[in-house]
Amino acid sequence: MSVFERYLSVWVFGCIIAGIALSSFMPGLFGALAALEYASVNLVVAVLIWAMVYPMMVAVDFSSLRDVGKRPRGLVITLTVNWLIKPFTMAALGVLFFHHLFAGLIDPADAGQYIAGLILLGAAPCTAMVFVWSNLTRGDPNYTLVQVSLNDVIMVFAYAPIVALLLGLTELSVPWETLVLSVMLYVVLPLAAGAWTRSRLVARGGEGAVTDFTARIKPVSMLGLLLTVVLLFGFQGNVILDNPFLILLLAVPILIQSYGMFALAYFWAWKWRVPHDVAAPCALIGTSNFFELAVAVAIGLFGLNSGAALVTVVGVLVEVPVMLSLVWFANRTRRRFA
Repeated sequence: MSVFERYLSVWVFGCIIAGIALSSFMPGLFGALAALEYASVNLVVAVLIWAMVYPMMVAVDFSSLRDVGKRPRGLVITLTVNWLIKPFTMAALGVLFFHHLFAGLIDPADAGQYIAGLILLGAAPCTAMVFVWSNLTRGDPNYTLVQVSLNDVIMVFAYAPIVALLLGLTELSVPWETLVLSVMLYVVLPLAAGAWTRSRLVARGGEGAVTDFTARIKPVSMLGLLLTVVLLFGFQGNVILDNPFLILLLAVPILIQSYGMFALAYFWAWKWRVPHDVAAPCALIGTSNFFELAVAVAIGLFGLNSGAALVTVVGVLVEVPVMLSLVWFANRTRRRFA
């Protein structure tokens, strides 16, 4: 890994501080950026998220899906945790904490928004950073690619219905047009663009051309990530400064969900005698979130200054340190696997 990637958590933390500080000194700028939207989609956020997502989608190799039947146990664990358990436990934790345990500590009118943000996070399995976590645990890169490719295909069809179902169960109205538009904009179109780019590159120079291309545009993806963090924390800067205790409350269910999902998937893989180079990535995929998608959909559905958007921003804050701690644990327990 490059020095930049190795210290990604430091740069993310610096961008968080920068976003909050800039929102205090230049509120007019962030107000103007927030006003740049069309059909409830913020155009600046959309461009930055495309800059993040598109390079990742070029790396997705759909031809790897023909190997789905090989070593199926890791895939069974990943798909079960991601699509049959994780979204529903996140929604349940949201209801438990914000309708009951934290009810006296928050504004009751905001509880539904916080739950919605958790649902948007929980229903979006990670697409990009998984490759980093897999690499740090010496995971099988080809198997990780199969898992990510299959998850992306499922996400195209399953994300919107699952989110709509869970939002309906929590008695929030579901703006279907905005939800479907967000999935099309941040999943379907980047995936199609990435697949088209990949096919052109392979036709010209094989897999080597794909590797060279993704290496060249990787800085664009990282820059998009950091600018998005600055922007999101700038939009929410006043809320964070005025009520830092709220940020701690929002982080509690996210932390419980993250460590709980990892423990479930990792223990399941150990019991099934899945090799560590498959077990670690499959547990990490089931733990991390596609926060870029969650942030974009939250802004589209509920607005930049909504409680749902704030929860997804807290998800960004929590993601990197939590995942690094789980990488450390996975590496320390490698010898316990077959």
